[in-house]
Amino acid sequence: MSDTLTIDEVAARANDVLTEIERAVVGKRPVLQLIMAGLLADGHVLLEDVPGVAKTLIARSMATVTGLNFSRVQFTPDLIPSDLTGAVMPGADGKPRFAPGPLFANLVLGDEINRAPSKTQAAALEAMEERQVTVDGESHQLPKPYFLLATQNPIETEGTYPLPEAQLDRFLLRTGVGYPDPSAERDLLHRRLERGTDQPELNTITDATGILAMQQAIETVEASTDIVDYVVKIIEATREHDNLEVGSSPRGGLAMLKVARATAALAGRNFVTPDDVKSLAVPTLAHRLVLRTEAWVRGVREADVVRECVDRVPTPEALTKADRDASGSASE
Repeated sequence: MSDTLTIDEVAARANDVLTEIERAVVGKRPVLQLIMAGLLADGHVLLEDVPGVAKTLIARSMATVTGLNFSRVQFTPDLIPSDLTGAVMPGADGKPRFAPGPLFANLVLGDEINRAPSKTQAAALEAMEERQVTVDGESHQLPKPYFLLATQNPIETEGTYPLPEAQLDRFLLRTGVGYPDPSAERDLLHRRLERGTDQPELNTITDATGILAMQQAIETVEASTDIVDYVVKIIEATREHDNLEVGSSPRGGLAMLKVARATAALAGRNFVTPDDVKSLAVPTLAHRLVLRTEAWVRGVREADVVRECVDRVPTPEALTKADRDASGSASE
C-alpha cells in the first residue's frame, strides 16, 4: 500500500472498514465512527456500557477488518502486572529471555478493565502513553499502530476498582454503545437466522501499514486559529465551572483537536469545523473532569457540565459561515 494517502482516500477506506464491520455490529454507525476516529488519531478508547451491547464484538470485528494483530485480556482481581506486560523467563538454552505479554498486539481489548486492582491497571499506563513496557529495567517497544480498546460495566461496582484519574486521562475517548433501536434489533435477529452461525465472516479491508498511512494523513488536516481558540476557551470553561473540583487537563485540549481532525478526515474534509469540535466534546472531555462533592450529590454529571461549557463558549460564527459557503459551492 502507498505510504501517502489523500484525505479522500482516507475517507473512502475508512468507510469501507466501517461498512464491513456493520455486517457484524448492526445499527451503531456513530459509535463505530467515533472509535475509528480514535484509532486514526492514534489514541485509546474506553467503552463504558452494560453487558451484551457488542463491546467485545466491536473490538474483534475492528481487528479483523483492519488486519491488526489482536489480543484480549480479561481483567480479574487476581491479575498481576506481568500477566499484561510479560516477564523474563529461562529459554531452552537456560539463558533468560523476555516473553511478551498480551499487551504486545496492534489492537488490545482490555475487557472489564475496572475488575483488576490499581497496581495491575497501572501496568497499562506506560503502554498507553509511552508505547513501551519496562520489565526488569529493560524497555520493550510495542508494535505500531498500537490501540487499546478497554471496556467497563458502569452499573456493577461489587468487586471492581474504579480507574484512577491519571489512567482515565490517558484515554483519548470515553463513550458508550447503547441499545439498538427496534428496527436495528430486528435486522440483527434476521441476519442471525439467515447466517446460520453466531459469528459472521468478515473481510479484511486494510492492514497495519494501511492504518499507519491513514494516521499520517490526519496530520494534513488543517485547524485554523479560530478553531484552536475555540478549543482553548472550552477547556478554560471547564476549569472555571462552579460544579467542578478539577477541570480538563491540557491533554484534553490535545484530544479534542486530534479527534476533530480525524473526524473531519472521515467526512472527507481537510479542515476542522466548529461542529466537529462540538460533536466530540463530551467523549473527549467528560472523563477528565472531577465533580465537586455537592454537585455529585445533586445528581450533576460530567457530561452535563461539558455541554454547559460548550453552550457558554461562543461559536466562531465567521468560520461556521465560511464552512457553509464552502460546502454550498462544492455541492454546486
